[in-house]
Amino acid sequence: PAGTDPILATFAEFEADLIRLRTREGMAVARAKGKLRGKQPKLSIKQQKELCRMHSCGTYSISDLAELFSVSRPTVYRTLARQLGAKSAHRLRRAEAP
Repeated sequence: PAGTDPILATFAEFEADLIRLRTREGMAVARAKGKLRGKQPKLSIKQQKELCRMHSCGTYSISDLAELFSVSRPTVYRTLARQLGAKSAHRLRRAEAP
């Protein structure tokens, strides 16, 4: 019985390697077809542009925008950072600090 354990372990390792290989191949095929997407954004492109436009008006605070778009304040900051560029967003946070 002691002699069969290493043989079974070898087969289990081989099977795990096959599963990994098939998974990678499947992901590569999905990526090539444009099907591998990841997490979907909370705001559409149109909503992101509208959020930036509303923020640039100066009449809405970050909290107001978060409430209007039903997202969190960090999501608003991330959206502005992507749209305005990282340096502008950093300045934005400092300007709003009390």
